Amino acid sequence: QVQLVESGGGLVQPGGSLRLSCAASISIFSIYTMGWYRQAPGKQRELVAWITSSSSTNYADSVKGRFTISRDNAKNTVYLQMMSLKPDDTAVYYCNFVKAPRAWGQGTQVTVNS
Repeated sequence: QVQLVESGGGLVQPGGSLRLSCAASISIFSIYTMGWYRQAPGKQRELVAWITSSSSTNYADSVKGRFTISRDNAKNTVYLQMMSLKPDDTAVYYCNFVKAPRAWGQGTQVTVNS
């Protein structure tokens, strides 16, 4: 069974930065489009950034210009660099396969609060 393990969250002040990591236990990781999702309290989970097998990237309008997704196929890991964080970015962040999602990991909490 594929496991997704997210890390790197925390409490940060508005305007601050965080870098999230997600390690996937799957072979041939490089062929998959990977995404970062987030779920804020009382809201549906949303896809905020994704990266294809050729490392083409896309972002939700709410994070464009502030978040950067990247991947290291040798480490089966996808990253999310988050800058200029806002209170609205507060959520639990998850990674998953975009085209055929697996079981969700535990996520990593990001709290933006002064």
